[in-house]
Amino acid sequence: VQLQASGGGLVQAGGSLRLSCAASGRTFSSYAMAWFRQAPGKEREFVAAISRSGGITDYTVSVKGRFTISRDSANNTVYLQMNSLQPEDTAVYYCAAQPTAANHVLVRVDSYAYWGQGTQVTVSS
Repeated sequence: VQLQASGGGLVQAGGSLRLSCAASGRTFSSYAMAWFRQAPGKEREFVAAISRSGGITDYTVSVKGRFTISRDSANNTVYLQMNSLQPEDTAVYYCAAQPTAANHVLVRVDSYAYWGQGTQVTVSS
């Protein structure tokens, strides 16, 4: 599968952005999906994940209540709605995909074989 992330940009603190990750192929519903982010000088970290059915989601503590992950199987796309953005959310955001037999979420970087190219999110104070 090939992943194309988009939707990043520059926003003021308190603002919102919606990231999109378009996946190629006809087996989108077989993939667990997730968003990770990497700030300069830091390791890539988990942000949000969604199961292949979309019925299970998980978030890192710092974004719970502010970010929402969702998926649209008709359009082979995963979204990350980000509200109440803060300067500490500034990073390159990556989407990731992993085929799974089970309907569960995966939260580790090394659980994912397929990655998008990343999209920059910058939040000014």
